[in-house]
Amino acid sequence: MQAKGLTPILNVSDIQQSFAWFEQLGWEKSWDWNSPATFGGVCSGDCQIFLCADAQGGRGKGANTSTFGDDGDEAADRGVWMSIWVEDVDAIHRHCLEQGLDVTWPPTDMPWNVREMHVRHPDGHVFRISAGLGRE
Repeated sequence: MQAKGLTPILNVSDIQQSFAWFEQLGWEKSWDWNSPATFGGVCSGDCQIFLCADAQGGRGKGANTSTFGDDGDEAADRGVWMSIWVEDVDAIHRHCLEQGLDVTWPPTDMPWNVREMHVRHPDGHVFRISAGLGRE
């Protein structure tokens, strides 16, 4: 198989609130389907994520306040984890804090040569905002 694209589908409890959350993150609503909307998409550049109200996959926010580290719990959230690659993790971190988003891991240089932070969607989906460190 030679894939030509990949679009994750997230199960969300409230599609309109999810559109708003992604707009806070800096993404744009690209489309919705049905009235009231039960399916739709958000985009950033060439990247797109589909949102599906109450179907297609799991969700669930854990009680954890951190996703990594000594007090973290990588398994508490029942939503999807995915990496979003950016140029400047620290700028995204500042933006997320300004928007009041749930940052569950601050920008950290990880041993796998990636600087990353985590931000959590209200339905428990965790986004690893990442940039390569360029080390050899």
